[in-house]
Amino acid sequence: MSFRCDLTGKRAQVGHKVSHSNHKTKRRFFPNLRNVTLISDALGRSVRLRISANALRTVDHRGGFDAFLMKADDSKLAPKVLELKRQIAKKREAAPAAE
Repeated sequence: MSFRCDLTGKRAQVGHKVSHSNHKTKRRFFPNLRNVTLISDALGRSVRLRISANALRTVDHRGGFDAFLMKADDSKLAPKVLELKRQIAKKREAAPAAE
């Protein structure tokens, strides 16, 4: 299981643990990942993802999962989320023609 956010691409960072005597040893800083279920309004279904707590706040701020994906950079998205983004874009493109 990789320590990578499906939406923002946040990964584990590397740094030093510094002791009182200023002795430095390598350590990793992991993102705050959570397993969540997000609902896509365009697709009409829920999606299980592993995202950071910060990404969850950003999804709420941008007005939902679909709105977040439309504004997100493709290079940061996981492959399965990128496929969801394509499906949502296709549904949104077809929806105005049906009305």
